[in-house]
Amino acid sequence: MGSDDWGSCSDNEDYLQDRNEDDDEEDCYSSGFLSKLQFRKDISKARWVDDLAMAEVVEKKGKMWVTMGIVRNGNTYCSIEETLFLIEIGALHVLDGNDIHLSLKELYEKLSNGKSGCYWELFEVYKHLRSLGYVVGRHGIPWSVKGQQIKSGTCSLEGSQESNEMLEMEPKDENSVIELFNNMQITDVSPAFNVYLPNSKFRKSSPGDPSFVLYISRCSPPSRVEIEALERKHGAIPFKFCHVENGHVSFFSFAKTELPVLP
Repeated sequence: MGSDDWGSCSDNEDYLQDRNEDDDEEDCYSSGFLSKLQFRKDISKARWVDDLAMAEVVEKKGKMWVTMGIVRNGNTYCSIEETLFLIEIGALHVLDGNDIHLSLKELYEKLSNGKSGCYWELFEVYKHLRSLGYVVGRHGIPWSVKGQQIKSGTCSLEGSQESNEMLEMEPKDENSVIELFNNMQITDVSPAFNVYLPNSKFRKSSPGDPSFVLYISRCSPPSRVEIEALERKHGAIPFKFCHVENGHVSFFSFAKTELPVLP
């Protein structure tokens, strides 16, 4: 087993340090953590939609939207983890249905109620990767698909009874996003994110294969049978595991090793 602890370092830190520090839209923090709320001059606006457990962007400012939010029928929607991350770095203001500003505390409460398909550890992983400059999207949820419509329901990774119809394509389309959401289960090991290396040419319409698929390990490490099944499932696409404990984010992966036969 190979283990990489990215809590304090990353293979891409040199890359991040070389980036333009004046680029507010794609500001990254090499430490991997955001200690306090940031403030910017140009701030985007979004409106929280309770039925979707997502924020609909109503005013875009900055280049960050190239790699954030899913696009449906020309509208951009942010998941709860994207919304919280953007608020923390001071890049987004969120309003409710009555155009009243939602505080960061209120959004944290929406995260904790379990209706968004996200939980605190998952948000910590997302924030950590985004802070290092990676492009991160929910696994199995297309960035942009023609013909998809937003309908009432809950954006959930659990596929519970509360998550009825959130993002739906044509009824006969086997790849409907609602099916993708409902097929996701939060278990001891579950797929969470598709992760891409920092790429200025990234496009939502054609993101390509991710650099790796990230699985969240909440309790016990995956078994050998589970790992072999994931190898067959993903083929040439690498996958990693992540565990969060006491706010510390750790990443690990497995490699096959053949031991020599001793005489």
